[in-house]
Amino acid sequence: MSRVVAVDHLVISVSDFAVSRQFYSGLMNFLGFEVLDEYPDMMGWTNGTTRLWISQADPQGLKHPYRKGDPGFHHYAWGLRNRQDVDDLQSWLVEHNVTIFDPAGEYYPDYYAVFFLDPDGMKLEGMFYGAEN
Repeated sequence: MSRVVAVDHLVISVSDFAVSRQFYSGLMNFLGFEVLDEYPDMMGWTNGTTRLWISQADPQGLKHPYRKGDPGFHHYAWGLRNRQDVDDLQSWLVEHNVTIFDPAGEYYPDYYAVFFLDPDGMKLEGMFYGAEN
């Protein structure tokens, strides 16, 4: 039987590559990712463990803008080191005028997170799970 050892990468189709490139470049840099590769309509980042790619949606895809609740992508969460990292991410989001969907807080016991939206309205999350020492 095969066993998954990690989530290797996620590719997100975006409606405006230039706008999303600017947003994700700043965010991924803040989160400690480095540019993996870049093409005219696709770009990827890595932190050595996982990768995130954005890609320009095709003309047919542009006819159907993203809507949270439709089948498909719901949200993507990055596990952070501690609650302070979540708070620091929220500060970065505020500084860069990113829409915060749900502010930093404890959403379940020992689950501290901030939820925010990318330029297409896709929900993203920075979270920390567990008690801090």
